Formats: sequence, structure tokens, C-alpha cells
Amino acid sequence: MSKNLIIVLCFCWVILEECAALSSPIAPFATYKHSAELQKDIADLWWTVDDAEQEITFELHIKSTGWIALGISPAGGMKGADIAIGWVESSGKVFLQDRYSTANSRPMRDNTTQDWFVLQGQEKDGWTAIRFKRLLHTCDSMDVPIKSGTNILIFAYGLVDLDSNRPEVDIMYHGTRRNSRMLPLRSYADPPADEKFLGLDTFEFRSDNYIVPSNDTTYHCKIYKAPSQYPHKRHAIAHKILIDPDNIDLVHHLDLCECDPTATFDDNNLPDDLCDSIPDEIRLCSSNFATVWAVGGDVTREFPEEAGYAVGGNSETKYYMIQMHYDNPRLSSNRRDSSGIRFYLGNELRQYDLGFLTFGIGSTPSGLAIPPKVERFITDSFCPPEATRNFPKSGINVIFALPHTHLQGSSTWTKIIRNNTAVQYLFNAESYDFNYQFQNRLPKPIKLYPGDSFATRCIYNTMNKDDVTLGGERTKDEMCVNMFTYYPRMNDLYACVTLNHDSAWQDVMNTSSPIDYKQVKDWLLTKNWTSESTKQWQNFYERAPRLVIYGKSGYFQDQMLSTLPTYEDFKAEECHK
Repeated sequence: MSKNLIIVLCFCWVILEECAALSSPIAPFATYKHSAELQKDIADLWWTVDDAEQEITFELHIKSTGWIALGISPAGGMKGADIAIGWVESSGKVFLQDRYSTANSRPMRDNTTQDWFVLQGQEKDGWTAIRFKRLLHTCDSMDVPIKSGTNILIFAYGLVDLDSNRPEVDIMYHGTRRNSRMLPLRSYADPPADEKFLGLDTFEFRSDNYIVPSNDTTYHCKIYKAPSQYPHKRHAIAHKILIDPDNIDLVHHLDLCECDPTATFDDNNLPDDLCDSIPDEIRLCSSNFATVWAVGGDVTREFPEEAGYAVGGNSETKYYMIQMHYDNPRLSSNRRDSSGIRFYLGNELRQYDLGFLTFGIGSTPSGLAIPPKVERFITDSFCPPEATRNFPKSGINVIFALPHTHLQGSSTWTKIIRNNTAVQYLFNAESYDFNYQFQNRLPKPIKLYPGDSFATRCIYNTMNKDDVTLGGERTKDEMCVNMFTYYPRMNDLYACVTLNHDSAWQDVMNTSSPIDYKQVKDWLLTKNWTSESTKQWQNFYERAPRLVIYGKSGYFQDQMLSTLPTYEDFKAEECHK
């Protein structure tokens, strides 16, 4: 195995079932797959995506008897937003207008086509409820496509209706009666209410009043002994991330990893320190991913009825590690944290055990080096068929996806490559936002088989940076990983990631000497970036040989790819109404 193998990170899993209680006194007109409270006691939203018809149906309830509006925004504000504005007159007649905003000003009527269609509406108890629909892609330049990944919703309301008899009277400014919400409309995993798990057995892993250092970024690692009170196998059916309410601004993400079965510790003195201070102690606990929570995501996750996370009995996992990332840009001091995770155990075993699998690029300078002032920089990785040769012949079923980059990431996807042909996206986060990292429930399980390969791409925008962005764990560094939850669980493959091979660095650095990571990092930090060198750097990433690392903690294998394999790609979707 290459001495340059580095352990990447720790992430992955989730699932849906019930929706949290909403505020509206009006019962929805229909049954929906998803719901979310857009603003407490003010605005609720229900929706269903029909993939066959390529359309989405919304039902918006807002505490107002005036006009109400919902928009899809490309960047979080009014500019470029596609907006539906509706109202219900005293006669009961419902109106809906298709509007578009060219700036942070009153949205204009869509002068191309009407693409929002009203279905029903009513006013009751001071609230307005309107049901409406539109296509996911309307082919209209004044509409915003509802893409896979995270979508930015904006909403607002007025105190009076528009006058349907006087079209020259336009919408009045909403003032502070507005807000926004990030949601993965096409893959939302609705969080269940805590009450659903009352009475179930639980166990927790939590920090114990940890003093958070006054540094901008801290990675703290703590080993926990697996629960020993369950002599027979049990299935966790859900978990809840327990964020210390005093430290919501500090806790950026929590990773739970399984320690390799060969890892041994003194139970009376388990490792508990900065991750960089105990690398040898945690080496076998840093790459077998179990779950993750990241900023902006829902804290409660429920697993599907057919699968659970196995604990107790003769489980090989005797220890776990939590890696906690604290983001402390204000350099606050004397902050104590007791965040952690709670598991809810079902009363009956389920059919399958859940497993976790990650594809992408190693989070080091030799894996990622993104030049500054680039609107679109592409990085690719490839997981070859050798890595999946031990998949069960009947296949595995992927049910959840968690895409992950840092601040510069704008889009990421993983494609399934079968017989040198791309057959479908495993997940496509066309629209990605680092501050809202949702676990995405796939509309239906995706089957993977022995010999499948996987191509992963991340796209970055560094127009706001003057210096190179390198792979690493700090928020200002970058990552490129897509993490998946599946069943039935395998025990020999947790990750498949790539780095640029040493020979690629020797070539670009014009040296025949052995390469180490510090040398690569120092060279990159002193490199002069121009528009021409940036183009050359993209070419370098496209042709550089790769080192593929795959397997599980303690048993990683590596393979060199002299170039990224080519495959027959599927055609980009064309917009059809």
C-alpha cells in the first residue's frame, strides 16, 4: 500500500417518514410527500414531485388574508427569481400570477408564458392557502429550473389582495414580510417528530464539557466504547444530533466513524484530544464512516422500514470515534461544549443492515488544488471496477446521498459506469450550498452491482479568492466527496477515493526526487496564478495520472490509473414542455 495513503473523512446516512407539526389551521387540500415550516407560526409549505410528469405541486399557507408568494431563487435574493403570487378574493375565487424579478425590486409579470398553474385556494382564520403547480423545467427564460440538489425558496406576503379588476394596480412592497429557506425539493428527507420515538431504548455518545479552543478551526476527536448492554443484535431505527444550544454557532459538523475491529484501547483512558495530536491512536477509527451531521441539515434522521443500523450482539465494531468540527471565526474563548448523538433502538430486527460508502477525492493538497479567480474549475475522480468486485451478485440498494464540498463548491455528481457506459446519476447535486448540507433521500433505491465503476465530479467557483484553495479539513480548504447509505451492508468497502499520482506532481514540478505532501503544498502556495496558468492547471487535472485508494480502515488497496478512463456518457437532458 502507498505510504501516501491518507484517511479521508467520516460521514453518511438517513431516512424519512413523518413530518413535524406545522402551524396552519387550514388542512391541506391533498396528501403530499413532503412538508416544511418555512417560518414558525407564519408560513408552511407542502409539496410533491412527480418525476414521471416532471412537475411539482406546491401548497403554500401563510398567515395573511392578503396576497402570498413563493419563489425559486438562483442565488437567494429577488434578482433572477421565478415567483408565483396568489390571492383569494372574498367571493372565494383564486388568482395566481407568474412573475419574474430582474433585480431587488417589484417582480414583473412573466411576458413569455404562464408556467405556474393554480389548482385550489381558500382563506380561513386569518390564513391564506393556495395549491398550485409547475414543471420542473419550463424551458422559459423567465423561470428558474428546479434542479436536483438544494433549492433556494423565497416567500413573502402582503396585507391586502391585488385588485383583479384593475391590472394597472401592481403589488405593493412587502417590507419585512419575507424570508427564505433552503430545501432539496426533489430529495427531501422529512424529519420525524421526536414523539415518534418515545419509550424506545436509546444510547448516546456526547462530549463532556469540552473546552473549545479559541482557534478559527478545531477538529476534536474522541473515542467511545460501543454500548455493551445489548447481548443480542439490535437495530437503531433513527438518530438525533444533539447540538449544545449554547454552541449552535460553533458546531459545524459531527462525524461518527466505526473503529476497525483490530483497534484496541484502554477503556479507562480512551483517546480524547485534537485529532492532529493523536493521529496514531485514531488511525484505525478515521475512515469507516457511520454517519454525519453538517451545518444546515436536519438533526433527526429515521431509517427505512426494511433496514437499520446494527449494534450489540456479536458486532465487530467495539469502538466508535466522533470527530467534531468547530468553526470559530470570532476566536471565542472559554466556550464549553457537550454536543453528541443519540440512537433510537427498535423493538424488532429489520431485514437488512445499513452500510455506508464514499466516492470522491482525497482531502489533501495532492488531491485538490484549485486556482483563484476561476468561475468554473472542474475536478474528476474515478472508482474502477476492481473496487466493487466483491459486491453481492444480487447488488446493493442505495437509498441516501450526502454530497459534500466546502465554501467554493457549486455542484457535484457521481455517475454509475457499467460496461464503460454511464447508465445514470447515483446522485446529481446540480445546485449545492455548503451552508445547507442535507441528506438526500433518493426517489427510489438505486441498484449497484459487482464490476460497476463510478465517476465523481466537483465544480468550484473561486472568484472571491485571491489565493489557491487546497484540499483539507478546514472550512477555507476544500473537499470533494459524495457519501451514500445502502443495504445490505458489506464489510470490505467503505471508501474509494483518488489523489493525483506522485508522478504527476514530479512532472508538473519538474523534479525526479520523491514527493511528499508538504513539498507539494509549499510549491502550490508559492505558485504564481495567471489566466494562462489557470487554463494550464485545468489541463493538468484532466490528464494527470491518479492513485485510487479503496477498501476499509487497515485494509486499503491502491491502484494507479495512467489517465482517467473514458466512457460513453449519456446525453444531457433537453428541456421539453
